[in-house]
Amino acid sequence: MADYVRADEVAIAPEIPEPLPATVSSDRGESLLRRHIDEFLKSPGAVAGLTVLIALALIAVFAPAIAPQNPYDLSKLDIMDNVLKPGERLGSGITAFLGTDDQGRDMLSAIIYGLRISLAVGAISVVIACAIGASVGVLAAYAGGRVESVVMRIVDLQLSFPAILVALVLLAVFGRGVDKVVIALVIVQWAYYARTVRGSALVEKRREYIEAARCLALPKSRVVFRHLLPNCLPPLIVVATVQVAHAIALESTLSFLGVGVPVTEPSLGMLIAHGYNYLLSGKYWISTFPGVALVIAIVAINLVGDRLRDVLNPRLAR
Repeated sequence: MADYVRADEVAIAPEIPEPLPATVSSDRGESLLRRHIDEFLKSPGAVAGLTVLIALALIAVFAPAIAPQNPYDLSKLDIMDNVLKPGERLGSGITAFLGTDDQGRDMLSAIIYGLRISLAVGAISVVIACAIGASVGVLAAYAGGRVESVVMRIVDLQLSFPAILVALVLLAVFGRGVDKVVIALVIVQWAYYARTVRGSALVEKRREYIEAARCLALPKSRVVFRHLLPNCLPPLIVVATVQVAHAIALESTLSFLGVGVPVTEPSLGMLIAHGYNYLLSGKYWISTFPGVALVIAIVAINLVGDRLRDVLNPRLAR
């Protein structure tokens, strides 16, 4: 006699979804990146700022091939060419389209080389400070407890002092030099990134993918740097972009005060300081043109950073 099985006694096996193709995640990332790029390009100001920034970076990189004169080569400078007006010719036959300074340097060449130093100092200091601050911030947020409290109190203590004051004290101890300026800017700036990443990491570490990584018994370093930190990058990119402009302005201020880069390697701030004493005598070009170049660079970076903030955080979009 056949056995009859009741319907409610039949075990129904759950349906196992088919695995998603490997290209789904990459396609999703590419579509997200494409959407961000499209949103960024909708702002004419941001596009103009990015264009100017790329042009300035290329000029700085290829300065030896573009500049009419090497302002660092003292053997090619003639003191008789000092304080020439824009458009006059030097003894070597070079036309000084922006005039010369008190040491006979062609201002156009000096600005190109000075822009090279200012951009390099700003970019290098931001990269190093971002790496240190991001690592400290994400580790503090993941560890929590007493470690987080101690780290954030140190961050709060540093941020309570003006950046220019801390940099002045550090350079008074270290001395003048491009490398010393970079170290001072890194010490001044790392706390900004630590606070930014810590706030994002506190939100991200409560999400499901972090819990899944913990359940898989992955090493803590892998959870922090392979899963948690990459998801904190959007606000970090915005802060880093804006801080490049801040670092350039801070370096120019330090050089203007005479504690930044040496005289033999003038940055834009040093060039402005050289012409400061000539402003009242009518020789405006020595300070004005480097100041204009500095303003253009800072405004271009700020335009790009402001648009990145809106694109990466839709809640702030206008």
